[in-house]
Amino acid sequence: MKEIMQQTLAAPVKYSGIGLHSGKEVIMQILPAAENTGVVFVRTDLPGCPEIKALAENVSSTIKATTVSVDGAEVFTVEHLMAALSMMGIDNCRIEMSSPEPPVTDGSAAVFCELIKKAGRVEQQEKRKIYAVEKAFAVYEGDKYVTIQPYDGYRISFVSVNAHPALGTQYFDIELTEENFLQEIAAARTVGFMSEIKQLQQMGLGLGGSIENVVIFDNDKILSETRFDDELIRHKILDVIGDLYLLGHLRGHIIAVKSGHAFNSCLAKQIQAYRIKEEE
Repeated sequence: MKEIMQQTLAAPVKYSGIGLHSGKEVIMQILPAAENTGVVFVRTDLPGCPEIKALAENVSSTIKATTVSVDGAEVFTVEHLMAALSMMGIDNCRIEMSSPEPPVTDGSAAVFCELIKKAGRVEQQEKRKIYAVEKAFAVYEGDKYVTIQPYDGYRISFVSVNAHPALGTQYFDIELTEENFLQEIAAARTVGFMSEIKQLQQMGLGLGGSIENVVIFDNDKILSETRFDDELIRHKILDVIGDLYLLGHLRGHIIAVKSGHAFNSCLAKQIQAYRIKEEE
């Protein structure tokens, strides 16, 4: 197989907005970084500008989003940005943020992909590390599960079941390439329900959400203008990609049924624990 080299951005990227859950203003800069740096978040608003590596072992919460933290410094809702970095092939970058949450943009990964394309990408001197799973890993709980199987490529098959009359059971299967991701997944936005908004806001979540950056459902219909008939499941696949990029690039077939951030994180931590053990 042809060797793939690591990549970083050709130029810095700057973007400002508000966070989906915090509603806080944030100035974000994505900066080029040296080989083998990985993805590193930098909290420029905190004393000493602490750095938080985007690693599976640093996941500290999966309530409605994925949070990574180190020594009390955290960034949350990293999954949409991580999905864009994964599928646009950015191995190394530093992400400086003036607040704990990246900008929500339009609720998808599309804006981040466009910013990366605009900045350009440069090939680096080290080979890309791709972890090809050699055995199955799985997380089960009742009728929900997520598993990754050995596979020559990167593929996700997802089943979503939702009681809402406009949703029901959805299935989506995709062979992941940059082109397929940009066409089928990147623009899919997160989904919210009117019945949950009050409770979420009481928890300090969803404060930056709107009818434009979230596909909102009331009891029987969709209030937002959808981009896809099955936007929910496409966004769930986007979340899987982002959550699993905390492991770096993967080769395998992910099969998920009714899973979410908590399952994705458990799977990532399981794989990482196995990798560490194998390296000993």
